[in-house]
Amino acid sequence: MGLFKELEERGMIAQATDAEAIEKLLDTEKVTFYIGFDPTADSLHVGHFLQMKIMAHMQQHGHHPIALFGGGTGMIGDPSGKSDMRKMMTRETIAHNVECFKKQMSKFIDTSDGKATFVDNGDWLLDMNYVDFLREIGVHFSVNRMLSAECYKSRLERGLTFLEFNYMLMQSYDFYHLNEKFGCKLEFGGDDQWSNIIGGVELIRRKTGKDAYGLTFTLLTNSEGKKMGKTEKGAVWLDPEKTPPYEFFQYWRNVGDADVIKCMKLLTFIPMDEIREYEKLEGAALNQVKEKLAYELTKMIHGDEEAEKCLSAAKAVFGGAGISGDMPTTALTADDLTDNGINICDLMVKGKLAASKSEARRLITQGGVSANDTKITDPAAVFKADDLKGDGLVVKKGKKVFHRFLIEG
Repeated sequence: MGLFKELEERGMIAQATDAEAIEKLLDTEKVTFYIGFDPTADSLHVGHFLQMKIMAHMQQHGHHPIALFGGGTGMIGDPSGKSDMRKMMTRETIAHNVECFKKQMSKFIDTSDGKATFVDNGDWLLDMNYVDFLREIGVHFSVNRMLSAECYKSRLERGLTFLEFNYMLMQSYDFYHLNEKFGCKLEFGGDDQWSNIIGGVELIRRKTGKDAYGLTFTLLTNSEGKKMGKTEKGAVWLDPEKTPPYEFFQYWRNVGDADVIKCMKLLTFIPMDEIREYEKLEGAALNQVKEKLAYELTKMIHGDEEAEKCLSAAKAVFGGAGISGDMPTTALTADDLTDNGINICDLMVKGKLAASKSEARRLITQGGVSANDTKITDPAAVFKADDLKGDGLVVKKGKKVFHRFLIEG
């Protein structure tokens, strides 16, 4: 099976400027392609991982990836999929975030012997003369067509700044620049990037007469169409300091029955023949599929050792043992106690099981909290130091979130 067909079978491809030409290109040439990453935070998240997975797929088939980091476009902010203007960042913050992205991405993309290229569009965008840019690039863009693009059209009622209006031109210029310098023929992006990608394809054709292609991949959404990769605490990050490995594992262990196969196709390298066997399973049997998904993703992101720890912790908790040294744990000191005890709401806030005491009280009154398998019904419940010694106290929120509390000393 060719690469394009495999990407199709895995449900990765959303739209293509010329599917037949792209399939032929991937089957007959070693293609240089690129995906852009705007450094909006100091860590990549699971949405980025889908993009890196596609880069890895392409690289394994002999194609050459360019990862473009938006040191320049990050100064503007992409309006695609956003109801309001993104928060503006300083050059220093953007530069720091770019370095964090490069370091993380190097774990997943083989950069040895020139097998991949990392570039920063700040190198050519930040010092560009604006009038020259308008004369060279702006002349090729129709404002009427730009306003009809979904990324702009959806923002017109709420307000679209002229700052953001420049974004499509800048991204299109990136493709043109990479085409001229590296012979880059193909741009990948999320499906919300379709208009920007077309802009680059058409700019290359108008300025050079050469063929270039664009392909968008499926956004990581659940069966209800909502973006995945979000928890009550925010994004699911690849940085273990921001999302600990066990929380990362649990996120995938707890995906919906309707989403587990889709996630396995999109995010893992598990062969399709094996996935087809998993597709036949239903009900409780899907739990083993979720465990497999969580294990494979944790192994890719955090390594074999962490994946094994998370798996053993999950088996201990879900198998009824209830305690595992690898589950998320908060160590308390005597300073955290009042009269040798601590209120359940304070405990939940310290363990980040609730954002506030009022949220903790609500969860308790709704019957969603237990401690050592005993349901908590009173938000005023207090646990003494002795309750926190030995194996500690395991607080459970809902059906799937566990956290252990220990007292030091």
